[in-house]
Amino acid sequence: MVLPSGDQYEIAAAGYAAVVTESGAALRGLSLHGRELVDGFAADEMSSGGRGQLLAPWPNRIRDGRYAFGGRDLQLGLTDPSRGNASHGLARWAAWTLEEHTATSVSLVYRVMAQTGYPWSLDLHVLYDLSADGLVVTQTATNLSPSPAPYASGAHPYLKVGDAIEELELRVPARTRLLVDDRQLPIGAEPVAGGYDFTRPRPVGDAVLDEAYGDLAREGGRTTVTLRDPVLDRGVALWVDERHHWLQVFTPPPVEGRRTGLAVEPMTAPADAFNSGTDLVTLAPAGGPGDELSVSWGIHGS
Repeated sequence: MVLPSGDQYEIAAAGYAAVVTESGAALRGLSLHGRELVDGFAADEMSSGGRGQLLAPWPNRIRDGRYAFGGRDLQLGLTDPSRGNASHGLARWAAWTLEEHTATSVSLVYRVMAQTGYPWSLDLHVLYDLSADGLVVTQTATNLSPSPAPYASGAHPYLKVGDAIEELELRVPARTRLLVDDRQLPIGAEPVAGGYDFTRPRPVGDAVLDEAYGDLAREGGRTTVTLRDPVLDRGVALWVDERHHWLQVFTPPPVEGRRTGLAVEPMTAPADAFNSGTDLVTLAPAGGPGDELSVSWGIHGS
C-alpha cells in the first residue's frame, strides 16, 4: 500500500521535528517539543488546500492559463477550472525523488519535463534542514533547456498556534496589498489600511483574508511574519529571504466550527506574473550564468 502522500521523511533536531512527503515534497508537519507549528495533514490523507506544498515554476494563478514568452503564445491546463486559471505550478502533486536523508535534513529533487504550455525542462531541488534555529527550506531551480525559461516559486505552509486563530496576534510587515477581481487575479494595488493592516501585531479576529502583501519591510535581509498567543506568550514565526517579494496570507474556512491554521505563503512573484512580468525571473539557457535560482525561507517557534 502507498500512502496518499507517498513516502514519509522524518527529521528532528533541538526539540524540533518535521515530516516531509514524497508527494509534492510537502511539509506535512512541524513541531517544537510536541507543540504543532504548522497545520498540516495526516499520514493517511492528501494535502488539502495546498497544505505544505511547493509551488513551481509559478505560484498562485495564471489568467486563463495563457501567456506569451519568447515570441510564443502558450496555453497551460486549467487546474483551477472554477475560476478558469492555471494554479500553483507543475510540481505540487508530483512524486519527488529522495536525494539525501539524514537525522536533521532531507533533500528531494524533481525534473519538470518540457510539456504543453511550459516547453522548458527544469531540475527542481529542495532542502529541508532543522537546527536549534528551526526549519530552513531552500528551493532551487535549474534551467536544462537551450532557451530562457520564465520562473517563479512559492510555498504553502499553514501556521498554527493552538486550536483557533481568532485570538492570535498577527504581524505582517508589508506596506501594500494587491487588489484582485472575483477570479483572484490582480487589478491594482493599494497601501495596506484598515482591516488589512497587520504592520503592528493585532488579533486576527473574524478577518477573512486571501491577500497578496508586497513592499515587504526587511531586517537583515529578511521579512518575518509572526502569529502569537498573547495569553500563553508563545507563537510561530515565518521568515523569507530578499528574493521573496510577496506573501499571500489566507484564512481558510472553518472546519467543524474552527479555523485552526493560517496560510502564510512565500512567493517570489505574485499572481499572473507570467503575464504582468512583475518580479518574474528569466532563467538563462542551460549551462550559462543565471540558469539557476535558489531562494530560502524558514519557520521557528517563538
